[in-house]
Amino acid sequence: MYQHESHIRVRYAETDQMGYVYYGNYSAYYESGRVEALRALGLTYRKMEAEGVMMPVLENISKYYKPARYDDLLTIKTRIEAWPKVKVRFHYDIYNENGDHLHKGETLLIFIDIASGRPCAMPKDMAEALKPFFENEVAQ
Repeated sequence: MYQHESHIRVRYAETDQMGYVYYGNYSAYYESGRVEALRALGLTYRKMEAEGVMMPVLENISKYYKPARYDDLLTIKTRIEAWPKVKVRFHYDIYNENGDHLHKGETLLIFIDIASGRPCAMPKDMAEALKPFFENEVAQ
């Protein structure tokens, strides 16, 4: 399993009239966690796309426990729990500064060959970067 922690501060524009983070913004928090988790491995969407692979989202699942509020410093814990093949599932847990578990979510992305528009295998750079975290699964 690969996991990474990143942080984001809730901006006023991300809240609703009640002062809570508007539910639609959690997808952007997922993206932030996902991008930073990949960056920590030395991977970027820009590089993958330049090499001919894009990763559109197929599924987005959210579970709300408590509201995040304006100016909260959020911790986004992002995990890849299973070895990706043609698809990769990211898991997210979001906490506030007090350690309260506010939110849980998942996104399922698919690797697409840009030239053909067809699903493809995980890029080699990503496989190499993730291999140390999934040695048992890769050996199978």
